[in-house]
Amino acid sequence: MPSDTKVISIIGPTASGKTALAIALAQALGPSGAAGASGAAGTAGAAGSQPCEIVNADAYQMYRHMDIGTAKASAEEQARVPHHLLDIIEPSEDMSVARFQQLARDCIGRLQERGVRPILVGGSGLYARAAIDAIEFPGTDPDVRARVEERAERIGEQALFDELAKKDPEAAARMDARNVRRTIRALEVIELTGRPFSASLPRYSYVIPTVQIGLDLPRDVLDEKIDLRTELMRKAGFEDEVSALRGHLSTTASRALGYPQIMALLDGQMSADEAYSDIAQKTKRLARKQMGWFGRDPRVHWLNATADDLVSQALEVVAAADRGDYDAFDAAADEYVQHHLGNVD
Repeated sequence: MPSDTKVISIIGPTASGKTALAIALAQALGPSGAAGASGAAGTAGAAGSQPCEIVNADAYQMYRHMDIGTAKASAEEQARVPHHLLDIIEPSEDMSVARFQQLARDCIGRLQERGVRPILVGGSGLYARAAIDAIEFPGTDPDVRARVEERAERIGEQALFDELAKKDPEAAARMDARNVRRTIRALEVIELTGRPFSASLPRYSYVIPTVQIGLDLPRDVLDEKIDLRTELMRKAGFEDEVSALRGHLSTTASRALGYPQIMALLDGQMSADEAYSDIAQKTKRLARKQMGWFGRDPRVHWLNATADDLVSQALEVVAAADRGDYDAFDAAADEYVQHHLGNVD
């Protein structure tokens, strides 16, 4: 893979059109695409044409049989551009960010070895960043955790926090002394790694050269898209999908939005209208949280998802990234962000 070619990461709230843009970019940047064939206006990037394939960065689309509720790319979409990390685990399995990080980086590495440009697509903020950023996920040890918990009970929450403040002032300065669970976790990590807990916080620092494109759109337009998607889920047979999966969902899989509501519907605890209305309402709430998460990252290039020339704008961003136009800013991005230590367990 050409050294000056960036991985592309497309992020944004649910229902904003990330998959459609990823497919359009892959086709435009590929050898047979308009940008790849002509390089007009520099939109093909410094490296010229290059095959592109999509890597899923959505936490729930990795599960087999969870298709309708996760708005997984259709068979037709997957046929247009190869997709990776879809349907790779059973619904009975648990997925973690640490596990995904390894899967994603391995997949990206294999694609790059073949000369393929990866395009990451997903609305799961921490998953999308875990693939490309300097983020560590320290392990856990039940014995160490038990000892710290016993000490918390014996000396009290404040004394335990004071102990953390002596060992890692930076971490303590960014934490709530009343959150004893977080204090216990911080002290556990310090004992396990021999390093400050603050050393494990997420950094806005690429470990894989990347350009991030964010999709934004007016809230009322996004709400309409979410309502439409929810109605399409209903017509597509979402209740049958959930019924077939009942009793087979892991703790992680069962958290996927929509599945608890349909289970309540199947149990007679909600009407169909109530269930789908609740799904739409909670999806809108999730979309706003997603924008808050993504909005903290100063490296994201935000584009209006409703723009007629969206693909052309995205191609220009990719071309500029491949030329190195954003490298200096991206390298210093971590200096502009106030981290929240509660994001990494």
